[in-house]
Amino acid sequence: MTLTLNLPPELEQYLAQEAKQQGLSVETYTLQILQEYILPKEKQSKVINVLQSWIDEGDADEQQETGEYLIHALKDI
Repeated sequence: MTLTLNLPPELEQYLAQEAKQQGLSVETYTLQILQEYILPKEKQSKVINVLQSWIDEGDADEQQETGEYLIHALKDI
C-alpha cells in the first residue's frame, strides 16, 4: 500500500533526523516505527479478546485457578 502523508514541518524534521542517525531512509524508519507500535497493539488486542471470552464463557473455579497461575507466572518474569 502506498500512503501519502502531509506532515507538520517539525515532525518531518524529526523523522529525517532520526532516520539519518539510524542510517535509514525516512520511509524505512517511519515504517519501522509503525510496525513497532501497531504489531504489539494488535497482539494486545488479541490477548484481550481471548481473556474476555474466557471471562464470559468460563466457570468461576477454572477462572480462579487460571488467574492464580497467571499471577504466579507473571511474577517469575
